[in-house]
Amino acid sequence: MELGKPTKRSVTIAGHETSISLEPVFWAALERASAVAGLPVNALIARIDVERMGAPGGPPNLTSAIRQWLFLKTGGGADR
Repeated sequence: MELGKPTKRSVTIAGHETSISLEPVFWAALERASAVAGLPVNALIARIDVERMGAPGGPPNLTSAIRQWLFLKTGGGADR
């Protein structure tokens, strides 16, 4: 696995542009997840954003929410 520095990309969520910094492995996982869902990456990020706003204890920052969402959706949190 190649580790890399975070890469910043601009995305549009609910009509507003924002920047998100993620490591390349997370961008790749997000792109795969959006392809599986049949959604553009921006649309998937918007869905994750809606979920994070309803998080118990208050919303984490968006980048953290994306990483956690990817971890949980790829089975990273499953008991082994």
